[in-house]
Amino acid sequence: MIAVVKSSATTEQLDHFVKWIEDRGFRTNVSQGDNETLVGIIGDTTRIDPFILESMDLVERVQRVSEPFKLANRKFHPEDTVVDCGHGVLVGGGNFQVIAGPCSVEGENLIGIARAVKAAGATMLRGGAFKPRTSPYSYQGMGEKGLDLLMEAGGELDMPVVTEVMDPRDVELFVSRGVDVMQVGARNAQNFPLLRELGRTQTPVLLKRGMSQTIDELVMSAEYVMSEGNANVMLCERGIRTFETRTRNTFDVNALPVLRHLTHLPVVADPSHSTGYTRYVRAAAYAATAAGADALEIEVHDCPSQAWSDGAQALTPEQFGDAMRRIALIRDAVTAPIEEA
Repeated sequence: MIAVVKSSATTEQLDHFVKWIEDRGFRTNVSQGDNETLVGIIGDTTRIDPFILESMDLVERVQRVSEPFKLANRKFHPEDTVVDCGHGVLVGGGNFQVIAGPCSVEGENLIGIARAVKAAGATMLRGGAFKPRTSPYSYQGMGEKGLDLLMEAGGELDMPVVTEVMDPRDVELFVSRGVDVMQVGARNAQNFPLLRELGRTQTPVLLKRGMSQTIDELVMSAEYVMSEGNANVMLCERGIRTFETRTRNTFDVNALPVLRHLTHLPVVADPSHSTGYTRYVRAAAYAATAAGADALEIEVHDCPSQAWSDGAQALTPEQFGDAMRRIALIRDAVTAPIEEA
């Protein structure tokens, strides 16, 4: 349920109203926009009479929200959320960023890749120190040593670091190392203990869509994080599993505008995992940019044929540089104001 507060209401009246609601066992989420203030009422709202709220002097109107997700819902928070990823990098609300780097941290070649992607225009560095792999015999990542290399590269280049966390027990390690953005991979998109643990931090979370998740299920995963107090969540479309076998996954470009309509959270696209093949990555990145993505996450490796994981979908630094120039052109085209004839 949402109560729209009159613009004439004072801060004291709003505080009193919020306390009145919370004293009755509900949680609240206050969103103050340029033209109106919304008070989201969270809980079993069948126990509250909307006519009582509407009879209050400061309440303009009351409306129920049918979707099960509340905190992530744009109805509760009409304005775009802007996530501060550190180092002056903002995502959402018109701020567009590109996250780039290798699938997994392999060693000293990381800094060279990081320098190359930054030179091409990337603003955030990605790399996996802990890797979730389908086979237990595949490369599992460098672990803490990989985290140290990532943080060293990010510090040298003044770039936020994005890296995947898989285990609730590792969250404190990532926080203590100063990781800027903790990524939740597709396999952990419904690992609810992990999502809750991430919600107890204030570190930004890049939440990838599960391989077979619906859009609503993805948003509900974000709700798990936000319900614990961490509102710094970014949603990532990374392709879903369908009957098609010509690509690694099927890039659901529809999800980008749908998510922007349903939620106020930044929406990110991962064209690398969506397609699985270098030859398709750039086209998918262009489509995501045109569809309104707030950020892209792209895998880049200095020698993809020698990569320890996912080399088949990595761009070379030269290919990435070409892609960045074209992405900038598309971004300019879709955000430029159109003059009326």
